[in-house]
Amino acid sequence: MKNLTLLLLFSACIIFACRKDEKSEKFLLLTGHPWVSDSLLMNGVDASGPGQQLEKFKGNIEFREDGTGYFGQYTGTWRFSFNETQLVIDSDSLSVPLAALIDELTGVSLKINTSFPNLIDPQNPFDIRMTFKPK
Repeated sequence: MKNLTLLLLFSACIIFACRKDEKSEKFLLLTGHPWVSDSLLMNGVDASGPGQQLEKFKGNIEFREDGTGYFGQYTGTWRFSFNETQLVIDSDSLSVPLAALIDELTGVSLKINTSFPNLIDPQNPFDIRMTFKPK
């Protein structure tokens, strides 16, 4: 009986370890390769130029499997939330974590939408849409 209990416990550990290593399709798509910004819009207008609000997100981004990454000129961490429908990017350089709705995630396209606090007019946050393509 003691051996059976140990065997069941060992089997459960193996099954749990295998499940822990399984990665979702969205995880594999996001971390499969670096991305490059395609469009960075704020309130429907390009905001990626010099001195504009999204300039620092312009360029390459990479979501590493360990939850770290770089996002243009920012470095930090990332995670999925709400059953992998949202992407949360956190960096010491951002005033608050950027929580974005994943509008599209395929092997050739990443599109996210979010609102970001407007410090000048808190009642009207910025509507942000960022699109990326594989590098």
